[in-house]
Order: sequence, then structure tokens, then C-alpha cells
Amino acid sequence: MKLHPPQEWGREVLGALPNEQRYLVGVSGGRDSVVLLHWLLSLGYRRLIVCHFEHGLRGRAGKADARFVAGLAKKSGLKFDLGSAEVASLAAERRQSIETAARAERLRFFQTVARRRRCRTIFLAHHADDQVETFLLNLFRGAGARGLGAMRPRTRIGLLEIVRPLLALWRSEIDRYAAQHRLKFRDDASNEQLHARRNRLRHKIIPQLEKEFGREIRRTIWRSATILADEEEFLETQCPVALTNHDQLAVAALGKLAPALQRRVIRQWLLGRGVAAVGFDVVEAARNLLSSEVPAKINLSRDRHLRRRAGRIFIE
Repeated sequence: MKLHPPQEWGREVLGALPNEQRYLVGVSGGRDSVVLLHWLLSLGYRRLIVCHFEHGLRGRAGKADARFVAGLAKKSGLKFDLGSAEVASLAAERRQSIETAARAERLRFFQTVARRRRCRTIFLAHHADDQVETFLLNLFRGAGARGLGAMRPRTRIGLLEIVRPLLALWRSEIDRYAAQHRLKFRDDASNEQLHARRNRLRHKIIPQLEKEFGREIRRTIWRSATILADEEEFLETQCPVALTNHDQLAVAALGKLAPALQRRVIRQWLLGRGVAAVGFDVVEAARNLLSSEVPAKINLSRDRHLRRRAGRIFIE
């Protein structure tokens, strides 16, 4: 695989983010995020706010990670924000996977810091290998183009912009940078435990794919994710915004769109009205309301219903 010298890393992404401004940076203490922090500082990003979230999953080791990251921030003359949660308890309470609950709590923490610090952009250390793993996880879940597009170099969730300047780099490049600069970081032993799906992908499934199809299979998957993300972004711009801005959907207008755009309009419209878990089944059931041959009522979460009446689809 082609190696990129550090001066070329994230050039396209960082070009629109001047280094004199203030940004958040997520630092777990692991190799990837430590490299991200060191590299950003080398580029003159001196107004960074280091954000660390302690998931309550690793006992003393997790608390040691937090102290390590706090020390990095202090040594670099940067501000530091710490968040924490008992993710295992929250996951059980919400009937979610540990990974899903951790991601949600981490994002909530980042958004809280962003509001308090009046800083709307955060750098995260996801790289190309993470992208490949995310693509495969979403593929096995039955995701559409949005999920298969996986992560994007820049994306917005609410008021928070997430920037991933290392997304085109491979883990081997990050390892090399860490070795060249003799960077100290924290190893998370849980990354080797195979009960987590992502770890099974990383240590068993992807190596088996490489054995069967060659080492370039990772680059092929990464390329597919990039193409799908770009195409998904374009299709989003083709959705008639006027349809999603009303409390009701016009059946006649929606029916004139291609199925791909119908799905996008319905998904955006439902999310805009606070409907949780808008998956494929919900969207397809809503699309079926365009036909007069099906029942004109669909059950949604939280005892809400989707109905069709007099040429309109609405929530009650």
C-alpha cells in the first residue's frame, strides 16, 4: 500500500480549517489518538481542547488512561475536559450493545463540551482500517448506501462537526509515525478480546479475507466505502426539501419520485419529527402507504402511528 508522508496527511480536509482557530480533539490515550494530537500540534494547531471520555469498562486501567491523557494535555499546554459514564449499565438498561451505548455517550460528552467551550469542531483519529471494519459491520447488518459509506472525513451531527483527517491512512502508517517520534501511548487489552464484533472482524474475519483475496482487499473495501459516501452525499442533495418541511407528506408528490429518493425523503421526514430507529423496515412500511391496496396505518415507536388519509401521510 502507498505510504503518505505526514506533511501530506489530511491535506484536503485541513485546508479549510486554519490552525489559529480553536478545536476539540478526542484523545483516548491509545496510539491513534496520541499520534493525531502530536501531528496536529506539529502543524501549529495550538488552541486544541483535549477531550477524554472514561467508559467505566476497564476499572483502574480506564482511570489510568484518563490520567495519562490529562498529563499529555498539561505537557502540551492544552485545556483538558474529562467525561465519564457507566456504559455497561446504560447498555443493559437500553438493551443496546456496549459499543452502541459507548458511542452514544461519547458523542453526548463531545456535544456538551462543544456547547460549553463554544467550539463546534472536533478532530477524531479514525483511520482507513477503522473505515474497512465499519463498512463490513454495516454490510452484515444489512445497511444501505448510507451505512456502507461508513465514516466521512467531515460530517455534522447536530451542531457538532466531526473531522477525521486520518481517514485515508492505514494503521501501519500510524504505527510508523508513533515509532519514529517515540510516542508513548496506552494499550487497551480489550482490543484483543474476541467477544466484541469489531475485534472479531479485525483479528479473524479480515485476515481470512486477505488470505482468500489478497492483502489489497482492504483497499478495495475502503475504495467502495468512499465511492458510496460520495454518491450518497449527492443523492441527499436531490431530495426535494419542500416535501420534508411539512407536518404531512403528499402521497401524489412522493409517488412521482424514484424509490431511492422516496426512501431518503421518508427517512429525513421521520427523523425530523423525532421518530427513533428509522430503519429499512420502517421506511419500506411507510413507502407501502403510497399504495391504496395496503392498510393505511403503521405502528411507530413510543405508541405513535403513521397514517394515510385523503392523499396525505401524517403521524399521530
